[in-house]
Amino acid sequence: MTTTENETKVETQGTPKEETMNETVESKKSDVKESTNENNSTPASPTKKTETLKPAITAHKKDFEKDVVYLYQFTRSTTIPSLSACCLKVENWLRMSGIRYENVDHKLRFKSKKGHLPFVELNGKEIEDSDTIIKELSKYFDKELDFGLTEEQKTTSHAFISMLNNHTGWIVRWWRYNNPREFLESAQLDIKRTFNSRFPNSILNFVFKLGFKKHLSDSLGLGRGRFTLEEIQESAKEDLKALSNLLGSKDYFFGKEPHLLDCVAFAHLAQFYYVPFDQMKGWIETEASNLIALVDRFKTTYWPDWEEMCSSLELNTHLPKKEVPADQAEPKADDEESKKKKCHSLFIINNDSPLFL
Repeated sequence: MTTTENETKVETQGTPKEETMNETVESKKSDVKESTNENNSTPASPTKKTETLKPAITAHKKDFEKDVVYLYQFTRSTTIPSLSACCLKVENWLRMSGIRYENVDHKLRFKSKKGHLPFVELNGKEIEDSDTIIKELSKYFDKELDFGLTEEQKTTSHAFISMLNNHTGWIVRWWRYNNPREFLESAQLDIKRTFNSRFPNSILNFVFKLGFKKHLSDSLGLGRGRFTLEEIQESAKEDLKALSNLLGSKDYFFGKEPHLLDCVAFAHLAQFYYVPFDQMKGWIETEASNLIALVDRFKTTYWPDWEEMCSSLELNTHLPKKEVPADQAEPKADDEESKKKKCHSLFIINNDSPLFL
């Protein structure tokens, strides 16, 4: 027998009975203590339930579907899906990304918490500001329109998008704010239908123009309100020429496939082309015709329902048609409450937020 075996055997045989009994007692005490702790501990399931409680839904759309984007924007017009570049930009992005979305026919009754359009609701949560909407939805749905671009191309894209949003777009607003009557004619806008109101056209036109004049201060605050028409036109031409030079002979700004810059540029270029002011449309056709080709290409690809939409003024021509039985059709007669909402909506929109941005 080896030394190690002897030591092990001796150690085992030499263990006193008292030590064995003590170990048994201590073991039982430990078991009882653990059992007591388990019985006294708070069950895990109630804690989990408390942690996973969903916040109260504050969305306007109560019966929303999961992962469907609900878009709140201005009404359609006969010349363009949206007279707001910001609204058109968001809807462009949704179509390019293949996201399920639905326009909410809110009759201009709702605005974001900060008083603007557009805004969206996703799973009961409100997201406002067009750039923030695109950023948040890109993260949630893992959709990156600039995938594959180099860092230099992304930098170029950022610079031009900033120009479009913060300079070119304001040129369009400046003209509309200063020329409300001409804007109504150019947009072929049915103002009574737009505001869902029974007021006479004379009153609606007055309030509409008053609202636009109120927001002239926005242009003045940025310094653009003090420019002459010729200076504004020249500034617009410089922006558009820069875009034209970047596009060149390519299908889109960075090649064969459209990216975020194409999405944003189309939203702004469409305002110049489909709701023209002064001589800008003619200038684009002669001096920057490749931009018109871009607009046509983008429109054909992502807006196949354009004509139907502008003729019917329906918000959701991209969705399958739903057949409503005659016995379930909504009554045409308005009750007193709906009449009040229709009348009130006019003043809400004009007094609190700029139109068609």
